[in-house]
Formats: sequence, structure tokens, C-alpha cells
Amino acid sequence: MPTPDTPALTARLTADLADCIDTLPFPAGATVHRGKVRESLLLSPTHRAIVVTDRISAFDLVLGTVPHKGRVLSQLAAWWFEQIGDTVPTHFIAQPDPNVTLTRTATPLPVEIVIRGYLTGSTSTSSWHAYQHHDQVICGYRMPDNMVKNQPFAEPIITPTTKPTDGTHDAPISPEQIVAQGLVTADVYARAEEIARTLFALGQRVAADRGLILVDTKYEMGLTPDGELIVIDEVHTPDSSRYWLADTYHDRMAQGQEPDMFDKEFVRRQLVAKGIDITADTSTYDGTKFMTDDLRVSAALRYLQLFQQMTGQPLTLPSAGTAPTPRIMAVLSDLMAQYGG
Repeated sequence: MPTPDTPALTARLTADLADCIDTLPFPAGATVHRGKVRESLLLSPTHRAIVVTDRISAFDLVLGTVPHKGRVLSQLAAWWFEQIGDTVPTHFIAQPDPNVTLTRTATPLPVEIVIRGYLTGSTSTSSWHAYQHHDQVICGYRMPDNMVKNQPFAEPIITPTTKPTDGTHDAPISPEQIVAQGLVTADVYARAEEIARTLFALGQRVAADRGLILVDTKYEMGLTPDGELIVIDEVHTPDSSRYWLADTYHDRMAQGQEPDMFDKEFVRRQLVAKGIDITADTSTYDGTKFMTDDLRVSAALRYLQLFQQMTGQPLTLPSAGTAPTPRIMAVLSDLMAQYGG
């Protein structure tokens, strides 16, 4: 593993369990959107600050926090936005803090573009679940016969999902349904698919150069006030994407084993082993009781490992025992003064 799982690092992460970033104390009157992982602060009609907390979610449950997870996601997304460059338009402007990104504002599309290179997954919306339980059909697309789990598709497939704002689960939806229901116009959806295929091909090439397989991912997009379709949220992070280690993939497939993974799927499988039923209404679960301190530290190690393998650099950690919230709030205060007038 590129980031050694040393006793010293494990001890540091264990100590940092007490200093994770959870809910932030935004000033009264601020326009804030709180997601499962991100806190989004509207600075002006054209600018927004996105804070990536250390919260972790799975199966639509917020499970608790993972040390430095927000720092990994925020900095890795910024790294990917730099790799994208001028390939496609994005919301990214700058990263004034390891957990804070300054972005352009956009109205999110009510659908997410999920693109899959392999038949895999553990959730009820995964391609593997559809292959087993829905006659090999996902989002109106019938997957080929005689495939096995973790096998690549001949070409990546796009399987969009809805993006509800009422707390209900994302649900697979076909492109035809998206247009018929008026969620997105045909032209905008066609452009979203084009952007997704371009980004996924680039992501797979970059990942392969670093000994990784970009298995699948989701892209969120939005329309700017002048109607430009741009990529928003995050790109190719271990929360939005699935990564496998390339060197061991074929051997593990031959032995009927799961690939070595560097993403949130590790946590999902731990939760299933602890008794979460992915076919049930997960709103009845207390997600925090499944996320033990040992699992939080193990997840942190995997996030750090992926960051270093992808970027070639270790993640710079703050000084031990430093509370992150005052630092982040100071940065947000400066941004509000600069852009809020």
C-alpha cells in the first residue's frame, strides 16, 4: 500500500477521531444547503463555497465521521478538476482551504449520470443487483447474458438515477423517462451523456497510469444562469467512484475473490456484514451504531491510500490535536466578505 498502515499512523488517526468535521456553525441568515457530506454556502448569485465535512454516508444513511475524509475528498476533487482542465466546463474556481472549494453557482439537474465500466456493486441500485433480480435490465438497458460479477462491459454503460430532494432514495431511470417526465430536455440530456463519456474515458486513462481501475462513477451537472451545462459537486473521488487495484484484479477474479478496493464500497460491505438489509427501508436504521471506531480508522486509511496512489503525494495532515472548525469558519468569513459585499 502506498501509504503505510503503520502503528504510528493508526494511532494518529485514532486520536483524530475526536477532531472530525461534522456540522459547521454557519452565521444566522446564511443561505446554506446541508447534504449528507457537504455543506454549501451561497456567497453571491454567482459564487458558492462548498465545505466537505468528514461525515460518511452509505445506503442513504449518515453513519458518522471518518478522520480527514473531507480533506481527501476536497483535495482529490480539486486535483481531478485540474486534470480535466479545459476538457469540459466545471464549477471549480479555487480551493482556499483543504476542505473548502470556491465554485460557480448552478442549478443542479434532477438526475445523476452514472456510468459503469464493470458489472458489480452491493446496493439495490447496482448493476449486479439488477443483473440478478431484474432480468439483467437496468435503466432500460439489458445487460449481456452469461456475465459474472466484476466482469467488464464491452463498452461502459450509462445508467442515470433520479436525484430526489425529499429524502427518498435515488432510483434508476431510463433516458427516455427522463425526457418524457420533463426532468431534463433531450438536448441537455444528450450533452450530459457526452460529458460523462468524455470524463470517464479520461478518468480511466489517468487511473490506469497509476495502477488503478476506475470501475464506475457518478457525475452531477447543473445549468448556470446563462444556460451553460457544467460539472458540479465532485469528480472521481472514492465517494462518487469505485476503484480497484489493477495489479491484483485478474488473479483475484480467477480465484473468485472480490477485487482489492479503494473506495466507499469497503464500508458498504462491512455494513451488510453487520446486518443492514439493502432491500429494506434504511430510514429505520440508526446508521451510527454500525460505524465503530475501528471501521472509521480502517476507512480513513483507505481514503489516504487512494489519495497518495492517485496523486503521487501523501496527504498533508494538520498538526495533531488541531480543531479544524475555527480554521474553516475563518476562511468562510473571508469569502463572505469578499463575495457577499
